[in-house]
Amino acid sequence: MGLSTHVLDTMHGGPAAGMEVALYTTVGDDATLVKRFTLNSDGRSDGPLYDNDTLKVGTYRLVFDVAGYFKARGVKLPEPNFLNKVALDFGVAHTDQHYHVPLLVSPWSYSTYRGS
Repeated sequence: MGLSTHVLDTMHGGPAAGMEVALYTTVGDDATLVKRFTLNSDGRSDGPLYDNDTLKVGTYRLVFDVAGYFKARGVKLPEPNFLNKVALDFGVAHTDQHYHVPLLVSPWSYSTYRGS
């Protein structure tokens, strides 16, 4: 349980394997890097970002390197490209629940929601 993420590449119709992601804790405008990781072949981190024992009530930020991922896939992007890094700020109010933060992304759009 705890905190997890998953990225789907809607341009190619599959997981965003190899995308670089950074996780931060935030307080106001200040952000502290917790970890950087690369998504596995299923477009997920290899384990939970936090389990329920280490997840704390507070605010967090996930930053997804969208442009880097699509460039690595050979997608010709304009300069400057429309999306570079996508930052999602979210809050955790209940550490006994699972917070799953999925991202559906293409070079031109993204969406997210609180998953299960």
